[in-house]
Amino acid sequence: MANDIFSTLRTYLNKVTDGDKNASEVASTVNQWLREGGEALKIKIEDEVERSVSKMGFVKRGEFEALKEEVARLKMAKPAKKAAAGKNQTVKKTAVKKTATKKASKK
Repeated sequence: MANDIFSTLRTYLNKVTDGDKNASEVASTVNQWLREGGEALKIKIEDEVERSVSKMGFVKRGEFEALKEEVARLKMAKPAKKAAAGKNQTVKKTAVKKTATKKASKK
C-alpha cells in the first residue's frame, strides 16, 4: 500500500512539474483520494469487527435494547389477554345460567 501512495504522489508531482496541474489541484485531488481511502478502510474494519464479534456470540447494543423492549411489550400484553379470556368465560357462564333459569321457570 505504501508503494501505491508513493507512486500516486510521484505521478502528481510530475504533473505539477510539467505544468499539467497546479499545486492546489494536486492537493485537492490527494485530499479526496485520502478521504475515499479512509472511508474504504473504515468500512473494512467495521465489517471485520462485526464478523469477529458475531463469531463470539455477542450482539449489538441496539439489537439487545430492541429485543428487551419487545419482551417488555409481550409481558405487558400477556396478562391483558388472560384477563380478557377470563371475562369471556364469566360472560358465557352467566348467559347459560340465565337461559337455564328462564327455561326452568316457564315449565
